[in-house]
Amino acid sequence: MMIAGHRTSVSLEAEFWSALQEIARVRGQSVQALIGAIDAERDARNLSSAIRVFVLSAVRSERASERAFANRPGIGEAVQQAGGGMGEA
Repeated sequence: MMIAGHRTSVSLEAEFWSALQEIARVRGQSVQALIGAIDAERDARNLSSAIRVFVLSAVRSERASERAFANRPGIGEAVQQAGGGMGEA
């Protein structure tokens, strides 16, 4: 794989490759472009570790968003609670 003009190899478990491919697809990027972005942002950790941390962070962020959405009132619920009931004036 070519990252930032240099040939490199990355060793990841199949589950991390799958998650990385899904993240890249959702973002409209190639896996290579996404790995390049991770590589540019990583600190002193090796690339494989940086990718695992990135995937974990993305999964946690997605779950937090899902929980926030699930805890929002449904359509009409906020109106009913605030006004004491539908149709009351």
